Amino acid sequence: MASQSDTARTVVHGLDFGLNAWVVDEQRQRYLRDPGSVEETWRDFFAAPAVAARPPVPAARGTSAVRSAHAVSGPEYQGGDEAALKAVRVAALIHAYRVRGHLMAGTDPLTPQPVAHPELDLTAFGLHDADRVQGVVVDGFAGRATMTLDEVLGALREFYCRNAGFEYMHIQDAGERRWIQERVENVPGRPDRARQLRILYRLGAAEAFETFLQTKYVGHKRYSLEGGESMIVLLDSLLLGAMEDGVAEAVIGMAHRGRLNVLANIIGKSYAQIFGEFEDAEDLGSVQGSGDVKYHLGAEGTYRALQGGTIAVSVVANPSHLEIVGPVAQGVVRAKQDVAEAHSGWLSVLPVVVHGDAAFAGQGVVAETLNMSQLPGYRTGGTVHVVVNNQVGFTTSPAHGRSSTYATDVARMVEAPIFHVNGDDPEAVDRVARLAFDYRQTFHKDVVVDLVCYRRHGHSEVDDPSITQPVMYDLIDARASVRTLYAQALVARGDIGERQVEAARRNYQDHLEGAFAETRTLPAPHFGHGMPGDGVGRTTAPRAARRAGTAVDEATVRQVIASQSDLPQGFTVHPRVLPQLQRRTAALETGTVDWATAEMLAIGSLLLEGVPVRLAGQDSRRGTFGQRHAVLTDRRTGAAHTPLNSLGPRAAGFAPYDSMLSELAALAFEYGYALARPEALVLWEAQFGDFANGAQTVVDEYIASSEQKWGQRSAVTLLLPHGLEGQGPDHSSARIERFLQLCAQDNMTVAMPSLPGNYFHLLRQQALGGRGRPLVVLTPKSMLRSKAATSALPEFTQGGFRPVLPDDTVDPAQVTRVLLCSGKVSYDLDAHRHGTGSTGTAIVRVERLYPFPEAELAAELARFPAAAHVRWVQEEPENQGAWSFVARRLYRLTGRLVECVSRPEAPAPAVGSARRHGLEQKALLASAFR
Repeated sequence: MASQSDTARTVVHGLDFGLNAWVVDEQRQRYLRDPGSVEETWRDFFAAPAVAARPPVPAARGTSAVRSAHAVSGPEYQGGDEAALKAVRVAALIHAYRVRGHLMAGTDPLTPQPVAHPELDLTAFGLHDADRVQGVVVDGFAGRATMTLDEVLGALREFYCRNAGFEYMHIQDAGERRWIQERVENVPGRPDRARQLRILYRLGAAEAFETFLQTKYVGHKRYSLEGGESMIVLLDSLLLGAMEDGVAEAVIGMAHRGRLNVLANIIGKSYAQIFGEFEDAEDLGSVQGSGDVKYHLGAEGTYRALQGGTIAVSVVANPSHLEIVGPVAQGVVRAKQDVAEAHSGWLSVLPVVVHGDAAFAGQGVVAETLNMSQLPGYRTGGTVHVVVNNQVGFTTSPAHGRSSTYATDVARMVEAPIFHVNGDDPEAVDRVARLAFDYRQTFHKDVVVDLVCYRRHGHSEVDDPSITQPVMYDLIDARASVRTLYAQALVARGDIGERQVEAARRNYQDHLEGAFAETRTLPAPHFGHGMPGDGVGRTTAPRAARRAGTAVDEATVRQVIASQSDLPQGFTVHPRVLPQLQRRTAALETGTVDWATAEMLAIGSLLLEGVPVRLAGQDSRRGTFGQRHAVLTDRRTGAAHTPLNSLGPRAAGFAPYDSMLSELAALAFEYGYALARPEALVLWEAQFGDFANGAQTVVDEYIASSEQKWGQRSAVTLLLPHGLEGQGPDHSSARIERFLQLCAQDNMTVAMPSLPGNYFHLLRQQALGGRGRPLVVLTPKSMLRSKAATSALPEFTQGGFRPVLPDDTVDPAQVTRVLLCSGKVSYDLDAHRHGTGSTGTAIVRVERLYPFPEAELAAELARFPAAAHVRWVQEEPENQGAWSFVARRLYRLTGRLVECVSRPEAPAPAVGSARRHGLEQKALLASAFR
């Protein structure tokens, strides 16, 4: 059994076990003894003038935690101030409605409104029907000092139990709670006629579009909005509010449900284009001709309000993998906001993400993305989340699809307010949308609108939903459309007359006839061989090559290296970090550059050339292996300093961030960021390359194929620590075989550089080249501190990236064996060669695996005419690593079978024993030289 203090705490935070009146009394006694001993909610209440003026109620006898609510009116209270006690009870009732009133709200258009809830029953608060007509102190509730209990109940039900329910009492900040409370408890009158007609017209346009598609494209998948047409009203209200507030642009991450309707009625995509996609009329030579289905495509447009005003708006391309578009949209928005930061920052771009109810509750990436919302490297000033709540998944009912009361409960983790609203009450939808937008603009935090509606047809219009939800679909089949119900309600209330309704009907009919006319008279759309609108509204035009070479002059090298020792006055570097900074400075004298210094030179030189750089990942500011130290922390004060941001006023900004412990949402965010900001070098680093497994959806659905599927180019760069060094199966392999399996049609670059100088040129080539495609870099671990894995200074001031590193240490005429390899194993092979004194073996390093460097490799192999053996050597098991990808290409290149030297096939990337790993590595090296 819970203690009294536990029960009281539960009352304050959410009444999870009901509200007993004795708890209120006990809290008041504690407050009078020490105000700091009670929770803030209680302090706010007891400090109210009308309550504070009352004398204390005598403390109840006994300590049982299970005293009933009725005990407070028993003999132990005789002689107490009954008026004060009743005021406390009524205040507790009001508090309970604020916390739980949404459970009695009429938010479900298919279910009768609940008439009671046990935790909102009067008897739970020591109140009775006989008290209903008596005056009680309410201290300003509903704008009055006193009311009858009946009046209090009427107001509470009007505020919290109509067609909208409000969850906000879980928010810890009292100011936010008061802000919402003031607006919820100040119910405006009905909207004026102009607003009512606007709502009616939007419903008509939404319904007309779906009716047309249902008529013309019977049997096609379209994920219609029928039953949820109020979403168009909701988006209209959000965008209208954004226009009025000076927001320049809105970016929408859109679920499948209603996507085509949004493209037509919000983005302004032409009917002809949408219909052409239905009929597969695209030019098959275009990007979209080889692309995905119409409800995946993104688009850009301008939204025009009926009464004037416009706002740029875009929908981000979204694959079938539910909810993955959410973090991509966040990345797009953050990129735009970073560009606009000097002017209006995150208030310039509004992120809106539309979800399905089953997906919002079921997909873990939702929680990951919510967790990003207030983090320094990821926040976008608050997102308006719209859950189109069909009350069913594909065929799965909520009882089988979630363990929570609401589909939206996951949003409580970030204390987002959640507004539930009946989709068949478009005026309530309009009001809730404006409240959500105002909250976002005021507090710059996420807010959720749960649009409770239904799905008139099956999941994709081709299945019969009555098979699994027969009762629900009996109700749906008997229900008129939202537009029809709203028009009838307006007339019945006398808000508009038949003339306005007829005008709305004509508007609806005009939409239908316009759709038919457009598809009959206009030719099929021709998209050509270019980049169609991809739904990101880039901050700049697609990138063009900035310069021909990637080498830098010595002055640039000196300036960047000098930044590592140019620290703020009084800054105390950690004693374990100081030697690393000193080694970087000493590179100018020693002429030797290690991996971390080479990376710093690449980033710093790009900043000096005006290229902004963003680096994000788990522990990336320091570096997983303690090698980077992009951000220094003062040993005494904890103050942070980013050396590369002290290169001068003309340098671009460097933004290094430690990410949350996420791969899926984190990489999706960086993909979206790079998509919208092609002028920047955007780097995402996995703590270990193995962990990229958790982001496989992003790799498959976006990074590898987005250009082929929907014409998007994102030059996001993945840094994946890779190398078998005895650390076990989960800290060895970045699964390079999976990336190579996705390589085709020049879609991305995959590289495993083995020299810091080559890595330097690779990063600069990625930033300065005009191609703009993803880059996957298999980065080192032990090589970070290897004296062999260093480069001389001239390698940075001369030349460029070399996809193949030749072996210039041997006499080509004496070579009988050529070992081809990538990455760390080249150093192991070289050490073994020196140890055995072998002079007839050349070790050739393939630094870029895709695009495969056939010409460069052919030229290198031609240098060894006497080589009888050509072998591919890799540390990974034979069924993993690069072998399966390079084997066919090497055969085509050499005209003969090339032998693979590797570990045997295995289901795991590496063994778990360091000793066994060492034995395997010795056998591998011996086999390469046999």
